Amino acid sequence: MTATERAELPLGEQPVTYAAVGATQAEDLLAYPPAGFRPIERRIRLGHGEARWRHAWTETLTWGIQRRSGMRVRSVEPPPEASAEGYTPVLFDRAGDPVAPAAVGDEIDYAPDGTALLRAGDTAILRIGIWPRDVPVRVVYVVDEPARRGFAYGTLPGHPESGEEAFVVERRPDDSVWLTVRAFSRPATAGFRLAAPALRLAQELYTARYLGALAGPLGDEAPA
Repeated sequence: MTATERAELPLGEQPVTYAAVGATQAEDLLAYPPAGFRPIERRIRLGHGEARWRHAWTETLTWGIQRRSGMRVRSVEPPPEASAEGYTPVLFDRAGDPVAPAAVGDEIDYAPDGTALLRAGDTAILRIGIWPRDVPVRVVYVVDEPARRGFAYGTLPGHPESGEEAFVVERRPDDSVWLTVRAFSRPATAGFRLAAPALRLAQELYTARYLGALAGPLGDEAPA
């Protein structure tokens, strides 16, 4: 399929714009990122306890981090044929090895408030600040472990960058709750390469917002 033919496909059918899908799970990402890509990793302690953990992972798996960071998120319905066939999500353990993938089909998990949780294959359009263009992304894997939950999305055609970004919440043995953001990226086109410093600045700004998105009070609770 040519680039022109791919561009004519509905957004829900277009492939991501990079090859190293799932590489944000690699332990050595910072030292050995995919060739030509710039990696980052940031981590913050969100608090502690069951309430913080439940809030953090449900917000993460319902686009809460992005919305709380000032983005607008619009989900894109998959094409009917994709819905009929279902989608096999990619799940990973801590070492980055795939574990027990299972076809989703019509089974959808929901947050306590009834919001559908993200699944591998979900596609969305982000609107970021004053940026005038849609920023399309696709969920490429979901992490679903008893003490570790999150997801990563990959860039689709039209995104100013090419790469992947992961958001993983972890509950440690001391009951503390942490958020880790990992990514690798590069400008998507020659035109965007000219704006690389601005893209890096924007990435750092939004990464800082991501880290602060889940750290506020829970209801009347003071920050832990």
